[in-house]
Amino acid sequence: MALPLGMISALVLFLVALTGVQLSNCQHLNAKISCFDCPHNYDFSGIQVAVKCEKVKKLATATTEENGSFKVQLPSGISNTNCLAKLLGGPNQLYSKKKNLVSKVVKVGHQPNTYTLATPLAFSTSCPLASIDVKSCGAQKGIGSSKTVDLPLPPEWGLAPSSYYVPFFPIIGIP
Repeated sequence: MALPLGMISALVLFLVALTGVQLSNCQHLNAKISCFDCPHNYDFSGIQVAVKCEKVKKLATATTEENGSFKVQLPSGISNTNCLAKLLGGPNQLYSKKKNLVSKVVKVGHQPNTYTLATPLAFSTSCPLASIDVKSCGAQKGIGSSKTVDLPLPPEWGLAPSSYYVPFFPIIGIP
């Protein structure tokens, strides 16, 4: 009851052929990010983009390539996508306005299962408001002085300088 050698080889050949076939039922988001003040040959690689779809718990992330393009596989079975893409950050500090950080995912009309962004995700490498308002770019003012109060104590008392124990106020209470 052994199978003939021809049937076994045909079965193996059929299985090998099936592994090479890739049915494209996946939905993909293909898009690019842009930069306002970058030089022409700026390397966009390493910038993270997240995509979140409605009614889907899992967050899809992608890393951009050198030219700023990225590709994300969207969850299957979503006919009317309500997805948003967000620029997360990269290896260097990025600055952007809120309207340029998030974009709606829209379907490309002529290609099935292919999506793109409604508005481009864009950023700057330097603070665009640096001359107007330093706080808006995350720069903090310097930390206040760490000077302590030093009350003059008579040296004959033999006490350490008051700066060692004046900031400490012990709580003395009756238990």
